[in-house]
Parts: sequence; structure tokens; C-alpha cells
Amino acid sequence: MIYTVRHVTHYEYQKPVSLCYNLAHLLLRDTDYQSCLNSTVQVTPFQTTGHRRIDYFGNQAYYFSLEQPHRELIVDVQTEIRIHESKYAHEMDLNLDLGTTCGEALVSLQQSRDMAVLEAREFILDSPMIRASASLREYARASFSRDRPLLSAVRELTHRIYEEFTYDPASTSIATPLAEVLRQKRGVCQDFAHLAIGCLRSLGFPARYISGYLETLPPPGEVKLVGSDASHAWFSVFSPGEGWFEFDPTNDNMPAEHHITTAWGRDYGDVSPIKGVFFDGGKSQKLKVSVDVNRIETSKFSNPVSNTRG
Repeated sequence: MIYTVRHVTHYEYQKPVSLCYNLAHLLLRDTDYQSCLNSTVQVTPFQTTGHRRIDYFGNQAYYFSLEQPHRELIVDVQTEIRIHESKYAHEMDLNLDLGTTCGEALVSLQQSRDMAVLEAREFILDSPMIRASASLREYARASFSRDRPLLSAVRELTHRIYEEFTYDPASTSIATPLAEVLRQKRGVCQDFAHLAIGCLRSLGFPARYISGYLETLPPPGEVKLVGSDASHAWFSVFSPGEGWFEFDPTNDNMPAEHHITTAWGRDYGDVSPIKGVFFDGGKSQKLKVSVDVNRIETSKFSNPVSNTRG
């Protein structure tokens, strides 16, 4: 399938901003399951500098600056992406009750000198927004016996988060600590991805944060509103000898062809859509984000996801 993704970020400032420097993770990356066909970035007012580079995690990063006074900033990113059918087939054929056990994975992660294992081990370490803890380890422990296949255990953890936590956009912010999310059992996709990653790292398994988009459909009989889509987040876990596997605790599934990956890193902070510094601008600002995910070519496997949480 081929999709077009448009992500528009609009800032309005109380007073003119004299200078700003920004880093964006809004350009979709190439993976085993998707290929970026083309992409454009339009910044208004016209940017003074702007360039792309590949960051430490292999994501497409875009740096730009505005060095003239401005009261608003609009970043309009449009991408055309192909999602390969091989990802759909892979997930359908996967038997989670077979494969590397939790115990085998822990031994391999500690002793193996395989390059893939060594590279994955950095995702066991704490990151700025996700720190291992006894409470996270205790919450996850029930699903992870040593003789159980690791992917089966992770799938159960994903399902438990979906069942036991309430999706509530008003309950958390970017700064809400994981301990509070675990205590109140409420949050959004970013929180649930962070929670699963924290649980896995607390047990000694590598896990990384994935940002992206999810194709959805409006309720039956209604027209999809322009700009009504949203960014999404999920996670992946590394199983020695098997590779990385993705899970979406917000929607209780394993991402397939309807999940579109933007970037991945240790946590949200590594792949936030736009971050930076600006000078002046007053005490307040308004932010509006509009996202559109549209399919322009359909495969025989096509079946958009409806009634999802993002």
C-alpha cells in the first residue's frame, strides 16, 4: 500500500520571536517494512537555514532556524510512503508460543558477542524519560517466567496494559513520570509505550520507543475530517537470534501494514516531533497540530483499522 502523510505544526506567539533553532523528527524513515518514496518540508516564514541528516538511531532528522522576527511558525511536512505486504504476511505467520525463552534471552544478552545483541544492549539502559524500577519489574514479573517464550510474554504484557489501563488524554502530560502512570493506571499511547519499555528494561530486556502514525477510519456513515488523524506511539523488543518485534499496547496488537513508522529511539525525547529554543515571544504561545493519513494505493490485504486509540 502507498500512503500520503501530512503533518502540519502551527505555533502562534504572544510577541514576536526574534530567533529560533529547531530539530524535527517528522520525516519518515526507511525500514524493512516501509520505503519513503518522497518527502517535502515547508517552513513559514521562510527558514534561514535548513538541512537533513541521519541521527544516531538512523532516523531522518531535520534542523532549521529562523533568524528574523516572526509571530507564527508553520512547519508543513508531506511524505509519500510505501508499506510492504511482507510485514503483513510476517505478522500473520508468527507463532509467539515458539522461539527464544525469557531465560535463554537473558543469558544471551549477558554473554553473546553477536553484533546485533551488543547493539541492542544499549536499549536496556535507563534513558531520560524511562528508568528501571522495582515497581515496574514487579508489575511485569507475572508474565515472564524463564521457560516461557519471550515474545509470548511480551504479548501478554501488551494485553494487560490494554485491559488494566484507561486511555485518557486529560490524565497526563509529556512530563508525567512513569511511577504516576503506573499508580493511576491512566494515560495515552506515549505513556503506555513508556510503561511497557520500562517494564521490559526493569527485567533486563532491550526495548525501544517508536513514533509514527496509524491509519484509521471514521465511524460508519461519517466522513473523515481533514486534520483529524494524530501521531501514535508503540514499542519494540529485541529477542536474541530473532530480532526486533513491535507491539502496540494502546490497541492491543502487533503493528502491521496500518502502522507507519516515523522514528525510533530510547524514549519520546529522542524522537519528539519538534523541539528547540526560541528567543522572546512573550509568556504564552498557542500550538495547533493537524495530521492526515490517506491511502492512495490499496493491496489485496487492505483492511483499515477502526475504533482505535491513538
